[in-house]
Amino acid sequence: MSIKHFDVLVVGAGLSGIGAGYHLQTRCPNRSYAILESRDEIGGTWDLFRYPGIRSDSDMFTLGYSFRPWTADKSIADGADILEYVRDTAREFGIDKHIRFGHRVLSSFWSSKEACWTVEMEVGAERQRVSYTCNFLYLCSGYYSYKSGYLPEFPGIENYQGQVVHPQNWPEDLDYSDKRVVVIGSGATAVTLVPTLAQKAKHVTMLQRSPTYIMSLPDDDKIANSLRKWLPGKLAHKAIRGKNVLLSMAIYRLCRHRPEFAKRLIRKGIEKRLPQGYAIDTHFKPTYNPWDQRMCLVPNGDLFRAIRKEQASVVTDRIARFTEHGITTESGEELQADIVVTATGLKLVPCGGIQFEVDGQRIEAGDTFSYKGLMMSGMPNAAICVGYTHASWTLRADLSSLFVCRLLNYLDDNDYDQCTPRVEDPTMQQQPLLDLNSGYILRAVDQFPKQGPQAPWQQNQNYLRDLMDMKFAAVENKALVFSRRADPAPLQRSA
Repeated sequence: MSIKHFDVLVVGAGLSGIGAGYHLQTRCPNRSYAILESRDEIGGTWDLFRYPGIRSDSDMFTLGYSFRPWTADKSIADGADILEYVRDTAREFGIDKHIRFGHRVLSSFWSSKEACWTVEMEVGAERQRVSYTCNFLYLCSGYYSYKSGYLPEFPGIENYQGQVVHPQNWPEDLDYSDKRVVVIGSGATAVTLVPTLAQKAKHVTMLQRSPTYIMSLPDDDKIANSLRKWLPGKLAHKAIRGKNVLLSMAIYRLCRHRPEFAKRLIRKGIEKRLPQGYAIDTHFKPTYNPWDQRMCLVPNGDLFRAIRKEQASVVTDRIARFTEHGITTESGEELQADIVVTATGLKLVPCGGIQFEVDGQRIEAGDTFSYKGLMMSGMPNAAICVGYTHASWTLRADLSSLFVCRLLNYLDDNDYDQCTPRVEDPTMQQQPLLDLNSGYILRAVDQFPKQGPQAPWQQNQNYLRDLMDMKFAAVENKALVFSRRADPAPLQRSA
């Protein structure tokens, strides 16, 4: 059986992968491509996570695609609406026809002689081993394991008689009505779950080891809705998107450069939504500065409203152990629970867990430097889509796909077969690619590529700077080595 060959293989049919498909067929129409998706559905994160209340934690005008405006009234959208948006996009542009479902990529081997990747995967429930080849590999598979979330070792959990649920594997038939629920965690998932569960549960307790910065935002953007009434569709979309990009950049810069002022603003927002005398210092005053860890957003202050109505409460303490009927904290408090939800984070996995070899030599992502936050040093003809940690993921994903297309066209225009980022200075200072100090990131930071102290090895958290670099700056760079294969071997393209 002949091995199928594509000019480009995209791994992942989530938000990033569908966007990559659009850019490839629009900007590189003469190149064949396929999207390899390990699951049986389009959607990635938005198909995997099905817990109650799941929603975006960024506005949809920037989390949505630049080429397909978000038209719903709500700017903070429910997970089901986002999933429908991604799937509709794939159908509208025919991207779904390029997707190979049930294809889980295991490894990829580069041959400089042939200037191509051989990609090995398991296909279907039978886990049949199949190989494809491609000239360029684009990884849009996210940064965490789809198999399971992170679960710490809790003493006594085996004795607990209630139900333990992780948000990543939420049972469709879980009935939490009139139940006592404890949600362990204080990140985006926890602050989303608590107010939603509180609508039906007897009571919900958010048990956190330490506080997180939480800001309340309206779920509808009144300025955006007004602009859409007065401006043509595409112009309104560009204006709204630009406004929100600048606003998010301003908030981030304020938090980084004037952290004490930002803390006061965040605190005032919390104070006006909670009862007078509430222990804000205990439950909502982190020990770190804003945006040292990811900021949590709550639409219309729903978390604070649930606390104010006494439907939910917050306990800031460490877990001593599980008991038969709940959890005992280190301070001795007993939390009775019929259901415990472990919103304890993700297991980070670089490059979808794929193993790489270049000309027979094993390449570990953690040993590489990230070129423009997109390619890895020593890895020819490969890119990894990494979105922003401080803004909407899709903003950078869009720019990454744009640059990949420019790079592919540059290779064609100059009769090159391969390009490889090379680090000239072996003593270059190493910095983490993911520059947040959240626990789930610190646990896996050494597995990810590093970044350097300056361009092109530094990943910007600045959309405008990246826009200029990815869209307008020259593709050629002294750190990017272009070459031709020594022994051309023609490969038959697949449709």
